[in-house]
Amino acid sequence: MVIPNYTYLKLKMPEPNGIITIGSTFLHAYMCDCEHYELATTVINSTELLELGNSVTPVVPNCNGPTSSSAFHPTEETKVVEIDPTDPTKMVRIRPKLPAK
Repeated sequence: MVIPNYTYLKLKMPEPNGIITIGSTFLHAYMCDCEHYELATTVINSTELLELGNSVTPVVPNCNGPTSSSAFHPTEETKVVEIDPTDPTKMVRIRPKLPAK
């Protein structure tokens, strides 16, 4: 925990009959700082969250749409491997060799 350095904990205000001096303890000043920090942080975060929500449009990928050109496309160099011998519809295509780059 970082404790700020309070060297002067007095508030002086002029009035018609002289100066009003209001004093405080270190603990009271520190507690006020913590409360105001939490309040200011909450207000700023809620405002920024609303602005962020208004400026960003949600993107939902279309899983049924066409894929990009970098997607996997089977070629003649792939072979079919059955995953479950009892069900011939369950199979995968594998490529026995990696392409040279």
